[in-house]
Amino acid sequence: MLQIRGAALNRGSRELWAGLDLDVAPGEFIAVLGPSGSGKTTLLRSILGLQPLSAGSIRVTGQPARRGNRRIGYVPQQRPLPPDTSMRARDLVALGVRGSRFGPPIPRRGDRARVDALLAGVGASHYAERPVGLLSGGEQQRLRVGQALADQPALLLCDEPLSNLDLANQRGVTDIIERQRREHDAAVLFVTHDINPILSRVDRILYIAGGRFVLGTPDEVLQSRVLTDLYGTPVFVLRAGDRLVVVGVPDAEPHHDHGDDDGPSQGGHA
Repeated sequence: MLQIRGAALNRGSRELWAGLDLDVAPGEFIAVLGPSGSGKTTLLRSILGLQPLSAGSIRVTGQPARRGNRRIGYVPQQRPLPPDTSMRARDLVALGVRGSRFGPPIPRRGDRARVDALLAGVGASHYAERPVGLLSGGEQQRLRVGQALADQPALLLCDEPLSNLDLANQRGVTDIIERQRREHDAAVLFVTHDINPILSRVDRILYIAGGRFVLGTPDEVLQSRVLTDLYGTPVFVLRAGDRLVVVGVPDAEPHHDHGDDDGPSQGGHA
């Protein structure tokens, strides 16, 4: 579904990382971890064709990465929509169904049924007619996932989709993404600051830090020895019941979250 060869990314004169080779198979779930500024979101932008690589190549389902690829679904970070947004929940999902067409948004035969099916699939049918600005963060995020799934994407890119959601909504959104992977063999690339809500579903982890990266299974990557080598300073991976806590990440205080790629770092994995 995704093939990356010799990829490098720079931000100004600073190299974020280089020499990345990655093959993502159908149905594979890969988590992308790392501190703020490490290039996680920028990687997704490059796959979407929105930002050129400094070196190397990206192919999606055998074709070079390009803007507007309908084989890719994109789920952004949860950010509340303004309360006065003049759009119903149904309308937000409908953007994914007819958003790539030119001209005015004239409904096409079958569009309403498709939107209804997507709303049902993300558990949003009962608030389909409500203004999106009056919905909770978790309800809005379900709609964004529904929009991303409109074309049954072969590759689903998720950029911190669980941020600012409570545990119940984290579980609900994750279950929807997992169902898409299981039922349609979609590959998932999931950027996150907290591995715990998705750990049981992850096949491999791409961990980027300090211009370097490590790729492997969760058991291979989430080790004190591996992360200490990656960061070049002592880092400890601890188990607290069924949760992992990473302590000692140099740009972070323990037990808090990393920020997004463009903002200041806010903490370690908890």
